[in-house]
Amino acid sequence: MTADVPASRELAAIAELAARTTGDRLRTAFRSRPAIDLKLDFHDPVTEHDRAAEETIREVLGEQTPGCVVVGEEGGVQGRDTSVRWYVDPIDGTANFAVGLPFFCTSIAAVADGELVAGVVYDPVHDDMFTASLDGAFCNGEPIRSTGATSDQGAVIATSYPSPHDLAEGDRAETLRRYGDLIGGFATVRRPGSAALTLAHVAAGWTDVAYDSWINAYDIAAGLLLVRQAGGTYLPLRGKPGGDDWDAPGYLACVAGFDLAGSAIAEIADLTAQDCPGDFPPVR
Repeated sequence: MTADVPASRELAAIAELAARTTGDRLRTAFRSRPAIDLKLDFHDPVTEHDRAAEETIREVLGEQTPGCVVVGEEGGVQGRDTSVRWYVDPIDGTANFAVGLPFFCTSIAAVADGELVAGVVYDPVHDDMFTASLDGAFCNGEPIRSTGATSDQGAVIATSYPSPHDLAEGDRAETLRRYGDLIGGFATVRRPGSAALTLAHVAAGWTDVAYDSWINAYDIAAGLLLVRQAGGTYLPLRGKPGGDDWDAPGYLACVAGFDLAGSAIAEIADLTAQDCPGDFPPVR
């Protein structure tokens, strides 16, 4: 599939359809305190609704783009045709969903011929549909612009740092010192629990900075495109040279015009001056 604007719009519409198909189920199950299974460890829960929602999404994507590949959090990689590859997280923020916190979403992104061209992040509780294509970024059909604070002192940062992985793999005292610098440097630090929905909020200008040190492609592919198409900045961290941005294991995102070079997050994310963009993308 050629990655042009009409094709990306079509894929975005398919992603919207697939995401909305899960909405009623997730709203009905929300605050029902569903049973939880564990995947990697007790920090990584999954419910029957994660699995069922992904199956529904796979069915819709398969009907609309026959032969596509779907990379899902629950079902892994399925399909053979690599011209269209979908990245699906049926419930990003399962821990929140399972206990009744209203900050979770469905994230679906499309890669056509190796290019990230469409993505949606759907918040079923608030019925907010964030959509990105090569034509721009939108929330419920209205264009969004990634604008907000320009420095730490006026900014809200959303992050999972330090994660259990950060504490286990690094120098624990140094990691906690860095977190202390983050708390002292930013106006507000939040740990909302859904990378995809957080990135959508950065794209809309509702959150100023987002950082995660460990992430999966299906968590951030749609949010990545939303941020960039809304005029914000998205930096993949620790990716392989020449690799795809959505496959990098970490990321840093911020609204347009934010001073990354002067931010407390620069040390934590191991940024250099060359990493911090001097010219930000134009706001659409």
